[in-house]
Amino acid sequence: MLARTVQNVYWLARYLERAENTARLISVNTNLLLDLPPGLALGWLPLVDMTGNRSHFDARYRHTDERHVVQFLIADRDNPGSIVSSFEMARENARTLRDVLPAEAWEELNRFFMQFSEQLPAGLSRRTRFDFLKQSVLMSQTLTGMLEGTMSRNEAHTFMMLGRNLERADMSSRIIDVRSAQLLPEDTAELRPFDTIQWMSVLRSLSGYEMYRLGPRSRVNRTDVLEFVLRNEQFPRSCLFCLMQMEQCLHGLPRNGEARNALVTACRFLSGASLGSLDQPGLHELIDQLQLHITAVHDTIAGCYFPARAAGASQQQIQLAPDTPHSLALFN
Repeated sequence: MLARTVQNVYWLARYLERAENTARLISVNTNLLLDLPPGLALGWLPLVDMTGNRSHFDARYRHTDERHVVQFLIADRDNPGSIVSSFEMARENARTLRDVLPAEAWEELNRFFMQFSEQLPAGLSRRTRFDFLKQSVLMSQTLTGMLEGTMSRNEAHTFMMLGRNLERADMSSRIIDVRSAQLLPEDTAELRPFDTIQWMSVLRSLSGYEMYRLGPRSRVNRTDVLEFVLRNEQFPRSCLFCLMQMEQCLHGLPRNGEARNALVTACRFLSGASLGSLDQPGLHELIDQLQLHITAVHDTIAGCYFPARAAGASQQQIQLAPDTPHSLALFN
């Protein structure tokens, strides 16, 4: 299988996951702001920080209000992390993979993108935004389920799983870092109920609230939420679960030594962290280190299996043009 093909499959999965996560974040933030007391609203700028595109936003927008942030995250085609850009790049990757993917998946993604583009103004309106974002999440999950239920377990599927899980680990760590940094002071007794609401928003940002409540601890608190979203080995959006899934995927690939070593190092770092004793600066430092490990995993995968031009590509950059000529064969 050509390196170009598996690269496009990898990025297809990442872009679908990115679109879903971004849509979910905007919806959850809207509901969170309604729950907070007057004067304690967290605003919209933290969502830009979560996506890692703050410098891009500052260069293009003067205001940080709801209208501009929502425009940037949903409809700005110059923002590589926006929902429209993510779906557009996913569609472009899928177009080049029609001999690898089920025909129904390409047709569904193409149909949805045309519908999404037509209804884009609805995503910018407060009145219709919730339904618009809900459809975006549903479409991403539908495509993910369709691909998971119909693709042969070959190299293309392996790289799809690698891309999906790396994007989930990356976004989960960003959500934890930025959202937890905005939480209310712990020593303010009258605000403690609202602090719980915000930790619930961390779980809901990852669609993990119900799964958290099924665990041995049903009450929402800082330490247990961090343990759940960072290190739970059963929740599919926890960082450790995603990294472990990637390590399993690499078993069947050739020349996997460097990538597996990077994953083992990342898992050991995360497993050995003392979450209960971390203050907020300590948590921020831990997430920074985890992000470096995730970046190292991506770089080793790209350097080993993708065209040489992509080896040093950052996770937040737009992928190389899908039609870039390259005849490197991955598997003999």
